[in-house]
Amino acid sequence: MSSVPAATDPAAPAPTGGAARRSGAAAQGAFVLHSYDWSESSLIVELFTRDAGRVVAAAKGAKRPTSQLRAVLMPFQPVAVQFARSRGDLGEVRTLRTAEWGGGEATMLQGSDWFSGFYINELLLRMLARDDPQPRLFDAYAATLRSLGHGEARSEAALRAFELLLLRESGVLPDLGRTTPTQKALSPAGRYVLRSDQGLVEAAAGEAAIAAETCLALASALERSAGQPPVDDALQALQGACARELPALKTLLRSQLHYHLGGAPLRTRQLVLDTQRLLEANSPPR
Repeated sequence: MSSVPAATDPAAPAPTGGAARRSGAAAQGAFVLHSYDWSESSLIVELFTRDAGRVVAAAKGAKRPTSQLRAVLMPFQPVAVQFARSRGDLGEVRTLRTAEWGGGEATMLQGSDWFSGFYINELLLRMLARDDPQPRLFDAYAATLRSLGHGEARSEAALRAFELLLLRESGVLPDLGRTTPTQKALSPAGRYVLRSDQGLVEAAAGEAAIAAETCLALASALERSAGQPPVDDALQALQGACARELPALKTLLRSQLHYHLGGAPLRTRQLVLDTQRLLEANSPPR
């Protein structure tokens, strides 16, 4: 654990030693997904925690210039947090008692990888229910962040792998090792598509599709990730399978996510498109 001191809610000092044990407070790993103003001095923070899943917390005093929370509650950085249940009028919103640097190597995303990080944050906010622990997905999220920033191809494979894991952990991804309607083995020479209303089926002529060999590699890697090997090894295997047919897989998974998000567009994706248009409009003529 880093020697950086804990950032503490001034209105609710963190218990230490015996006081911590009596309060039942326990630090847990977390990442900041999103935050917004609550008052002149405080924030509401959406966190993805390993032990409790997606959690909403009030970070009192976090906007004050002297608050140590300002430097700790940053996107893509591991933090260790403690909560106390709020007794105010915030309903299911918890009170953030302490937050400190979670250790490990800092993730500094830039350019398109910065957008990619916020894209997967938005997916988690939209797809996950609150207070539903997802430890495998939490570990995969941390490992995916480490995979970004190492070239476009690797970043794209990392995004596709995380989308697959998110769909699988949400219970909406069909078995990719057999056709959904018939539960038959895949034809070695066949090409297959994911359809929101049918699952995995043989592709029609001209459809964006992936080969049976790729489907089986994805199914094997997903099965491996559901077990207990080191998450980095399992995720690398899944990313490698995704890298076989990135364009077609991107099209298929985008359709799946659009369906399970109720058709509502992702703000991050629209922001990327708007940024690209702005850059093209302001680029000098060739």
